[in-house]
Amino acid sequence: MAAAGAEERCGAWGAAGPERGPGPGPLGSLLSRLPLAPSPRRRTASQCKPEPPLLRTSKRTIYTAGRPPWYSETGAPVDEAFVIGLCGGSASGKTTVATRIIEALDVPWVVLLSMDSFYKVLDEGQQALAARSDYNFDHPDAFDFELLISVLRKLKKGKSVKVPVYDFTSHSRRREWKTVYGANVIVFEGILAFANKELLKLLDMKVFVDTDSDIRLVRRLQRDIMERGRDVAGVIKQYNKFVKPAFEQYIEPTVQVADIVVPRGGENFVALDLIVQHVHSQLEKREITVRAALASAHQDQPLPKTLSVLENTPQVRGMHTIIRNKDTTRDEFIFYSKRLMRLLIEHALSFLPLKSVTVETPQGTTYEGKRFHRQRITGVSILRAGETMEQALTAVCKDIRLGKILIQTNHDTGEPELHYLRLPKEISEDYVILMDSTVSTGAAAMMAVRVLLDHDVQEDRIFLLSLLMAEMGVHSVAYAFPRVRIITTAVDKRINEEFHIIPGIGSWRSSTTQTRTPMTRLQPSASRRSTVPTPR
Repeated sequence: MAAAGAEERCGAWGAAGPERGPGPGPLGSLLSRLPLAPSPRRRTASQCKPEPPLLRTSKRTIYTAGRPPWYSETGAPVDEAFVIGLCGGSASGKTTVATRIIEALDVPWVVLLSMDSFYKVLDEGQQALAARSDYNFDHPDAFDFELLISVLRKLKKGKSVKVPVYDFTSHSRRREWKTVYGANVIVFEGILAFANKELLKLLDMKVFVDTDSDIRLVRRLQRDIMERGRDVAGVIKQYNKFVKPAFEQYIEPTVQVADIVVPRGGENFVALDLIVQHVHSQLEKREITVRAALASAHQDQPLPKTLSVLENTPQVRGMHTIIRNKDTTRDEFIFYSKRLMRLLIEHALSFLPLKSVTVETPQGTTYEGKRFHRQRITGVSILRAGETMEQALTAVCKDIRLGKILIQTNHDTGEPELHYLRLPKEISEDYVILMDSTVSTGAAAMMAVRVLLDHDVQEDRIFLLSLLMAEMGVHSVAYAFPRVRIITTAVDKRINEEFHIIPGIGSWRSSTTQTRTPMTRLQPSASRRSTVPTPR
């Protein structure tokens, strides 16, 4: 997810360079055209926004490219995200440089994180000072470095994080924080990006944006008057009292730790090209191959103890006979598949923690029973076949929350890629029922489990449910995530070269044709030629 925006969008009260004064010449000419009175305030806030998607509907967003595996066949993350730190004075063009780096990189799942989001919350006295332009927003004490370092460290490790949104008109944090997840590359920008030793340790590449102080001052005046409702006198006062001294004391000296200095900001295309080439070379070294490792691992191993297969009663076997028969009509296939799904989910619920309770019956006597022990249950389907199990789940679990994950295979690499993610809020303490209709290699299921773990769901609270699994898929998931419970109605021995389970079952199709083909993943659209159906 790449962030893009205008010059110094929602920037902080940053620092400018050596003062040269608004006398005659280009600077004086520019200042003369600025309005003397403040413009009506716009609600401006720090932002961390996704890049324009390939497809956006009222309910979901499909990104232009998927996120390749960030973990090995063991399920553990392999490489941390690559972090580019951008430092420079206020209105130096840091956001423009960040945007152009992101555009030139042309890689999926890039996050722009702004230091502006991490201003401390002001008390009433500080609010009054800020209203009079007497509060120093350029001093290190104005920033919540503890929260910033914690968020960046988690994001670098691949975890889902919540980022505060700072409102510059009210000098406060908004109630709703933004959730950010899935960064292969993080572009972090801020006026004091290099001012903290612990923060510097998290940066893989440090870039200092060096822009003439006159230009920065004019940009700051334009921004604060037009966007933040301030007047010229207030901006100049703050500049002379806080911005210029802070730049000289805290920002300008940090140029010494920079790997690259970019004069003229976003207009220096030579420097930007060098940065992009270096990042590409680092990303190439981090490419991970998972599917090949899965295919060659766990041969002839006993099935894991975390696997639970629905008892193969005559009724269950009879329904499998129907859905595996190539001559079964579409209506019968759907009907009996849904019956099996209902039985599967009822079976899975028996593994949830229950506590003993005593209730009083209508006849006035007591009954010793069981009740689910308070924790919430959330269902997450792996699109699209996993969605077919949602109806059975909602029929059994009242008011259950649902989430969705879309994973497809990259045609060029053969690896699964994460394209879409929508999870309910505050999922970390839930029991999660992860649903996919079939699991063959286990590649998609492993990626989905890794996503849940990155959102702090406990591994032993994840139940992977599937109508049919291949032994390879069972072993792959169990080896990577030994505490995930795997629940299915049947396990078949092998898969073919096309990753179809053998003997296998049919698939759910929207067409009215009466014949069916082996189960595959979501068919690619014409506009996404790099993806093909993902084997389960």
